[in-house]
Amino acid sequence: MELDFYKYQGTGNDFIMVDNRSKTFPKNNTDIIAKLCDRHFGIGADGLILLEEDTNTDFKMVYYNSDGNESTMCGNGGRCIVAFAHKLGLFKTNTTFVAIDGLHHASISNNIVSLQMIDVNEVKITDNYVFTNTGSPHHVQLVKNLTEYDVFSNGRRIRNEIYGTEGSNVNFVERINHNTFKVRTYERGVEDETLACGTGVTAVAIAMHATQKANSTSINLPVEGGELEVSFEEQNGNYTNVFLKGPATFVFKGKINF
Repeated sequence: MELDFYKYQGTGNDFIMVDNRSKTFPKNNTDIIAKLCDRHFGIGADGLILLEEDTNTDFKMVYYNSDGNESTMCGNGGRCIVAFAHKLGLFKTNTTFVAIDGLHHASISNNIVSLQMIDVNEVKITDNYVFTNTGSPHHVQLVKNLTEYDVFSNGRRIRNEIYGTEGSNVNFVERINHNTFKVRTYERGVEDETLACGTGVTAVAIAMHATQKANSTSINLPVEGGELEVSFEEQNGNYTNVFLKGPATFVFKGKINF
């Protein structure tokens, strides 16, 4: 089978994009998806995203991790599929689409995509870490000297020992100032550190606000692949109008036989 694909990246989080409005992609074949995402024997990506038709919105997003399994929401993937849909001419500036966690609103201007995330009404705070779900589950933990920190080993340990088979993404955070937090993330499904994680930085921003480490409702989040911004409104511990903002860039397109 010959596949037309597009490659996009959002702060280094990279994705294979497929226009599946024709419904021809073998979406239940995890081996094929994993092979396409393989960086040595395939195209190479942190995940694969299908753009499909939806009766009530501009399009539907279906996201797979690089292990081939359909996964929960991916924030940077969401921003990249907005850029992809814009390239396909599905909307001009503002759009709505549906993903596994529900309805999303987004806008694009000069390759900068602002994506509305789900509301967050529960933030679990412990002595050592914060846990919350921003469309995907996230463990948030402050550390010192993040640049030298062993994200892979510690992330894998926490992902498995605390969260078991289902697992969780694990974010390690260093405070730069009252509204800037550097983040490195170990992602389940990828089972490695990625250059960025959109739902992860969203969880970090909310966690830092909930624990009073941040005093702003607009948080800057430098990641390994660039910089993202998260803004929100908060009332009585409920976080609404949560927006993830940053670049979403077309890299290349091609064809592959598989």
